[in-house]
Amino acid sequence: MAASSLASCPLCGASKSREYFNDKRRIYLYCSNCSLVFVPPEYHLNIEDEKRIYDLHENDPYDEGYRRFLSRLAEPLAARLSAEAIGLDFGCGPGPALVKMLEERGFIMSSYDKFYNEDRNALKKSYDFICSTEVVEHFQNPAVEFHRMYGMLNPGGILALMTKMVIDKAAFSKWHYIQDQSHICFYGKKTFEYLAKKYDCTLEFPDRDVIFLHRD
Repeated sequence: MAASSLASCPLCGASKSREYFNDKRRIYLYCSNCSLVFVPPEYHLNIEDEKRIYDLHENDPYDEGYRRFLSRLAEPLAARLSAEAIGLDFGCGPGPALVKMLEERGFIMSSYDKFYNEDRNALKKSYDFICSTEVVEHFQNPAVEFHRMYGMLNPGGILALMTKMVIDKAAFSKWHYIQDQSHICFYGKKTFEYLAKKYDCTLEFPDRDVIFLHRD
């Protein structure tokens, strides 16, 4: 399996990538500029196969276990928001559980998903907070998507993310997260430090796998 050693980083654009790990299906490259681990484009799924994987996800808004999972983001986020703050769930999936959970707390919510709720009008508004749970690892062009989300965020707003994070190469090689072929970008703390610096945000990790970028 030949490494795509010249592949530019899809987040920062640097050409300083090197092979990080490979398995029987794909190669994973590491960017020495922003620390993103990413799968080169030639190993990305086509859109039909990508959606086929998403259709297998169970995102029941009323499932108590799923709500407990999302509460690791929802609860600390709600504690940092003013009453009736306006938010967007970016990549809400087929069952917008987080939307319902935050509406129950009195927040005003919109949602967007390229497969299940492609409401382009939602992308033309501005928000006090934007949530993106278990989504950023699917971004084929994370530079474009983070720029889009940041551009919709009001000054003082919060970009609230949830994604499992890279620890080290040894853990990565045994990581269940890379078995999902729709996962093509993997972030560690240094990558979020890069994003915080790029967008002049304050970085916070309120819970495991939960990342808040506070726009200054």
